Amino acid sequence: MRATRHALIVRLGALLAAAVPAVAGEPVLHVYTWADYMKPELVQRFEKENRCRVIIDTFDSNEAMYAKLKAGATGYDLLFPSSYMVKIMNDQGMLQPVDHAKLPNVKKNVDPEYLKIAIDKEMHHSVPYMLTITGMAYLESRVENFQPSWTQFDRPDLAGRMTLLNDMRETVGAALKFLGYSLNTKDEKQLEEARDVVIRWKKNLAKFENEQYKTGLASGEFLLVHGYSGDILQVQEENEDIQFAVPAEGTSISCDDMVIPQEAKETDLAHRFINYLHDPEVAAENTEFIAYLCPNAASYEYLSEETRENPVLFPPPEVRSKCEVIDDLGADNVKYTKVWDLIKAAE
Repeated sequence: MRATRHALIVRLGALLAAAVPAVAGEPVLHVYTWADYMKPELVQRFEKENRCRVIIDTFDSNEAMYAKLKAGATGYDLLFPSSYMVKIMNDQGMLQPVDHAKLPNVKKNVDPEYLKIAIDKEMHHSVPYMLTITGMAYLESRVENFQPSWTQFDRPDLAGRMTLLNDMRETVGAALKFLGYSLNTKDEKQLEEARDVVIRWKKNLAKFENEQYKTGLASGEFLLVHGYSGDILQVQEENEDIQFAVPAEGTSISCDDMVIPQEAKETDLAHRFINYLHDPEVAAENTEFIAYLCPNAASYEYLSEETRENPVLFPPPEVRSKCEVIDDLGADNVKYTKVWDLIKAAE
């Protein structure tokens, strides 16, 4: 979900890790997650404390991750998909249940307020990692008369300088919220309307983009983007002209979860890593670094005052009330796939 000033650090760390051969008999944890999504020093600390290696591969969308696994990719011990994709994978028998006896930090520290909106409320097969709100970010000095509304993607004066996420559920969902519908609708007429809205917006876009939109915004290549709150908070450190807004019509709030695939070999080490990431001080350090919120209530006291008061990380009730969690729609998922294919094919 999720390259920035952290990207070079993370990628350099990954290259160095790959260049160092594993010690004979040393366990290796294979992780598949989003890019730039974990503080490297925390990984190194875990490796030292557990006398192991952590090797991280990255994906840029839930659908790409899912397709790779369904095509036969194996060897991963821990995955970080979004909650709706977790449900799909679990329903298809792709995941192991988690052993709560091995996760004491999870049992006592996960924020109960988050669990109220979670899909896997009992944390049967998943553990929350990071929360994000999807919205719009823009360059304040370059975008005149900005309005916190999805209508901004209809602006001809910004044509060729805007991006929407290359994510089926997020982008179709944005159009559905713009139209006043649920982003989890199963109504084909509503989905057809949303399809036409995104096709109209597409004429003003530079491209659909999941990773480089944030650096493009920071450099001024793009003026307005659809993106994840954590990504935007990261690049705000590079460019103070960047502002983030939640559209008045509403948007998505989502969580990326930690799950263990059925074929995992290092299940005990995977549990140790999950438990480690929910140590309150570790969770806080990770939140401060990547600018996404770990829903670990015990970690909040370790956050800086600036972070605790950030309305993007801790949105007020009036913002939360406009947000929906993207859900798995079962057999109706194919309706979204059909709409997305038509959007991508449209000129």
